[in-house]
Amino acid sequence: MKPIAFVTGKAVPLERSDVDTDQIIPSEWLKRVERTGFGAGLFSEWRDEPEFVLNKPQFQGANILLAGRNFGTGSSREHAVWALVDYGFQAVISSKIADIFKNNSTRSGLIPVEVPEETSVFLFHSILADPQLEITVDVEKRLVEIPSLGYEAPFSLDEAAQKRLLSGLDDIGVTLKFEKDISEFENRRPEWLPSVSV
Repeated sequence: MKPIAFVTGKAVPLERSDVDTDQIIPSEWLKRVERTGFGAGLFSEWRDEPEFVLNKPQFQGANILLAGRNFGTGSSREHAVWALVDYGFQAVISSKIADIFKNNSTRSGLIPVEVPEETSVFLFHSILADPQLEITVDVEKRLVEIPSLGYEAPFSLDEAAQKRLLSGLDDIGVTLKFEKDISEFENRRPEWLPSVSV
């Protein structure tokens, strides 16, 4: 996972609340064993609708998903985050993001940006008025910014998640920070106990 200090780009306004992980990536896609290729299944049941927001030309190439309230509810499947990342999204903004989805996001390099309701409403109005508007999500400052409007608003992100994103550490990366300690511990273990090779 690469370190992420900030993301700048266009946003897609997904004006639907209570979007669950099965709507993000339907269950028939869960048979895959690798982490790639899930972007093709992102919101696949809705993408058949010509008017669905991801099908609109003015939102092509966007790397920020502006979602309705209560995004990422339902099962804890990591595949939902993998689908968003594989499609090209780098951040999800919502006034409420499910806790498990937030945790999965920070472990896969997707920034979960939880903002106050009034910020969400302002962002929706702004993006609908100008789909080319650029938004910046600053992980270090924990701010959502629209430079052309002189707008900025804070978002919540716990310190551990912030450090993970800024350092580019997934679960394996966090563990490998202790590689020396793990090796020393394993070298001190009696031979008759199970051991691992590092």
